[in-house]
Amino acid sequence: MKTTKIEWTDSTWNPITGCSKISEGCVNCYAETMSKRLHAMGQKKYKNGFKLTLHKEVLDEPLNWKKSHTIFVCSMSDLFHAEVPFSFIDKVIEVIKATPQHRYQILTKRSDRMKEYFQDREIPSNVWIGVTVEAKNYKKRIDDIKRLKASVKFISCEPLLEDLGRLNLKNIDWVIVGGESGNRARPMKEEWVDNIQTQAKNNDVAFFFKQWGTWGSDGVKRNKKSNGKLIKGQIIQEMPVL
Repeated sequence: MKTTKIEWTDSTWNPITGCSKISEGCVNCYAETMSKRLHAMGQKKYKNGFKLTLHKEVLDEPLNWKKSHTIFVCSMSDLFHAEVPFSFIDKVIEVIKATPQHRYQILTKRSDRMKEYFQDREIPSNVWIGVTVEAKNYKKRIDDIKRLKASVKFISCEPLLEDLGRLNLKNIDWVIVGGESGNRARPMKEEWVDNIQTQAKNNDVAFFFKQWGTWGSDGVKRNKKSNGKLIKGQIIQEMPVL
């Protein structure tokens, strides 16, 4: 089992690794940086670096995890990448159905393809579906999942790159917000976070603030650990009500 430091989940499962950039949030991709590092370390799974690669050999991993876990699917890729055939996604979903003790979080920037896939397929009750909305140009991704029948639908505003303005949070259960990390990280402003938090509260949507990242709430660039995850002196990391 692969544990993770990602605060809103406890495990990761990567039957796919590698990806390609499609939006502003991809510019400083953490998965690309990590893949290159793992490749340099000689990790067999990352022999192709960040080139999209399907790993049939790890499809059955969750079948061996008896204890219940919250699992982020494809933290090192995007399950709905154009180069991933629906037949392979079917195999992923089969494993999910066979392991009802787990909760699976599937997050994508390719919401149109997620919508297409689930048009004629049932979403298992233990699947949470989400889309990344890092800037205004991508708010349309929310519309692609709003009508899908999932037990939890969520939005990840990470890295949050600008004020998103008004969000239509109807039928959305959870919003995650976080700043960017790394030497080339772009700053996140407190008022952008406040805007999302206020709308989440007004719509009875769970709000999870992950971190400030490289830039603190005071606009100073420093170690992300030093910047922490406090919002006006509080840690606010709500989870959706199931």
